[in-house]
Amino acid sequence: MMTLRKVLKITSVVLLTVGGVAGFAQFGPNDPNPFRFGSGGSGGWGGRGNSNSPIIRTEGGVLVDEDSVRTARETAPNSTDTPLWRNRPGFEKDVFTFARVIFKSADDSGYRGNYGWGRGPHLNWWVDFPDADLNFSFRLQQMTSIRADSDGRVLKLTDPELGNYPFLYMTHPGYIKLSDAEVTALSGYLRNGGVVLVNDFWSALDWENFEVQMRRVLPGRAWSELDVNHPIFNCVYKIEGPMQRLQVPTLQFWDRNFDPKDPNSRLQRVDRGEGSETMHVRAWHDDRQRISILAIHNSDVADGWEREGEYEDYFKTFSEKIAYPLGVNIVFYLMTH
Repeated sequence: MMTLRKVLKITSVVLLTVGGVAGFAQFGPNDPNPFRFGSGGSGGWGGRGNSNSPIIRTEGGVLVDEDSVRTARETAPNSTDTPLWRNRPGFEKDVFTFARVIFKSADDSGYRGNYGWGRGPHLNWWVDFPDADLNFSFRLQQMTSIRADSDGRVLKLTDPELGNYPFLYMTHPGYIKLSDAEVTALSGYLRNGGVVLVNDFWSALDWENFEVQMRRVLPGRAWSELDVNHPIFNCVYKIEGPMQRLQVPTLQFWDRNFDPKDPNSRLQRVDRGEGSETMHVRAWHDDRQRISILAIHNSDVADGWEREGEYEDYFKTFSEKIAYPLGVNIVFYLMTH
């Protein structure tokens, strides 16, 4: 297997900025209803009917077969319509591909338990899918010189094609449960230079459960806490701190009356568990001090991608100023370092 970081070579980056932040224009409708779950179906949290079935229901109510789904385009949007674009014929594989990991949770039976809103094993790999994948890929292509796969990719860690994708994305892994085969596959992937971005899991309990599984993958590794002085926050767009100002709330839970100057004010209207208030960005480094796993804990960056067309204030506050610039920086940094 070739070193995965050699699969993608990013050259010049073309920036379009307005007032120091990315100048993104919304392509979806501006929906004043912040609780709309999109046109993809009945709405709701989605999930799995039972632990033995490969069929899951997305947030938009669309049924997806984990054993056969391969791209984000095979699934109807959950939020607003996703953009369409094409790359030059003959260069279909010479692009960045947003590859999302399919995984099982410790309890995939549909039992919600006493976990509170937005956390627990009932949330899984399919959160924000497929909208976040396609919207971000489009924005990456729109705002930089990077060409992005217009279909995206969805795959399991045991997929023989895993090594073709230098960047993997995982969401809501707080109750992830890896098989021995998946542990072996992910360990080999990381040792060969692959990188994983982890996002949207909340609370100390979610972190502890996630960390237990990661210790199986590469025993002995320690997490490093990154601050806003790390180059990942400044390599393309300069993203101003402090870190807590970069926390992105899930749209449905966002308290629009939040006052960052008031210590009693909360960004989200729901309790997401003990230890969920403070945003963290943590990294695993390999032996050459390159980032192997970047974990964004207590922030929902992908909601800024998925729901950019639903509510103008959310778009201007979080999608434009935080979620997209940070996403672009992460891809550029991880693929070039």
